[in-house]
Amino acid sequence: MYTRFLILQINIKHQKDYEKKVTDEDMILKLGKLAFQQLVKGNLIFYNEDLRECGIDVTEASVYSGLCTQIFREELGLYQGKVFCFVHLSIQEHLAALYAHFSCTNKKINVFGEPKQSLLSKIFKWKKFNSLSELHQRAVDEALRSKNGHLDLFVHFLLGLSVKSNQTLLRKLLTQTRSCSYNIKNTVQCIKQKIRENRSSEKFINLFHCLNELGDDSLMQEIHDYLKSGKIGKAKLSSSQWSALVYVLLTSEQKMDLFDLKQFIRAQHTADEVLQNLLPVVKRIQISSGMWL
Repeated sequence: MYTRFLILQINIKHQKDYEKKVTDEDMILKLGKLAFQQLVKGNLIFYNEDLRECGIDVTEASVYSGLCTQIFREELGLYQGKVFCFVHLSIQEHLAALYAHFSCTNKKINVFGEPKQSLLSKIFKWKKFNSLSELHQRAVDEALRSKNGHLDLFVHFLLGLSVKSNQTLLRKLLTQTRSCSYNIKNTVQCIKQKIRENRSSEKFINLFHCLNELGDDSLMQEIHDYLKSGKIGKAKLSSSQWSALVYVLLTSEQKMDLFDLKQFIRAQHTADEVLQNLLPVVKRIQISSGMWL
């Protein structure tokens, strides 16, 4: 949706009679670099020096903000100085993801920096190839380290751009985007491992959103099957399955004013264990009477 939005804005720009000082593709990538660098820092407002660091001339930015007011905006800040911003945080996150994806597929650059190399690699100057899988795993790690979740949506966009169904649309926006061989299973397995390791509901719920972007719903499907069969209380759930159950319950479209934990309490799981694992759900809804019995 966001890629289509950018294409639409550029097409609108082409209908206007302005001098073309910079190609749309170059400007998108420059804006993407700006978006990424400032997103990592947690900045929503940018200054002239920030633009110059990304190769954006201030006059170019002014022209572009005038043409594409739905993407980039120029305003007067304190003391009447110029400041710049994207019209919405999600636009910044999407452009940052475009830049990260393009840097990896076309320039073999991981925007998060090179991983630490062994002494032997440094001696022989072996250069590690930056694959999409490595970029994605690094991005997921960085998002998990964030205390306020400021990289979560960026990671969703980044993963979504690698899905084959989005490649044709992406090449309409960035014509030089190269096709890339990408083993989606590596990223999926990495995310599932992170789900097993993270007990924070905010963290693992975000990880399930990541799996959705990659089109993998295997964990959720297991839980749906258990719920439909009525055997959820008899199953010995793993940590990742408990996380999947919480995700399924929290994202269910069904209204859950009352929730009975007894359906999950069996010989396989004690009441304390069920309560501990489903605490995020319990906090959201009213509990039915007698559930502690």
